[in-house]
Amino acid sequence: MQFKKREQKDLLKSWLVISLAFALVIAGVGFTTTWLVALLTALAISLVTAGLGFVVHETAHKFIAEQENCHAEYRANNSMLIIALITSLFGIVIAAPGAVHVSGHPSPSQRGKTALAGPAANLILGILFLILSIALDGFWGRAAMFGSMINVWLGLFNMLPFGPFDGAKVFTWNKIVYGVTVGIAVILAFINGPL
Repeated sequence: MQFKKREQKDLLKSWLVISLAFALVIAGVGFTTTWLVALLTALAISLVTAGLGFVVHETAHKFIAEQENCHAEYRANNSMLIIALITSLFGIVIAAPGAVHVSGHPSPSQRGKTALAGPAANLILGILFLILSIALDGFWGRAAMFGSMINVWLGLFNMLPFGPFDGAKVFTWNKIVYGVTVGIAVILAFINGPL
């Protein structure tokens, strides 16, 4: 799997903007020295939790699409990146920072497997962060718990079975795989608690 230069730029830009958006939600908005320290700390956490979750999600889509002999390319959505930043100023993140576009005429199976890869990657990250949150104390344990929660909720949200969501393609392809994936996500969300 190889990313073109444009894809690399788009992925990096999306990763940074999404991480900043989540950092603004965590730190809030203020313009003091204390706030700046809180924002930088939140940004570091977001880069390796929410931001990493986004990058792994999209990379998983591309990897599986190419394994399924499809051409896949990541493209940032600049308008949605701006919306993510604006909404984060109000304490929420509404984000669709970009997507892996699969070209050609993939079969329902190819579309379903490619779609499943992203949420599955988030759930795996969620489990890994959960394990870290148990193993670590204090600040790092809380940061890992945030990583678990955000990745599990990203995975679950993307499994909605309608519209452009990954879940719609998975549901069309294999309802059993869809049900098992959503079941795992719900159990993990219950273990983590609300965001």
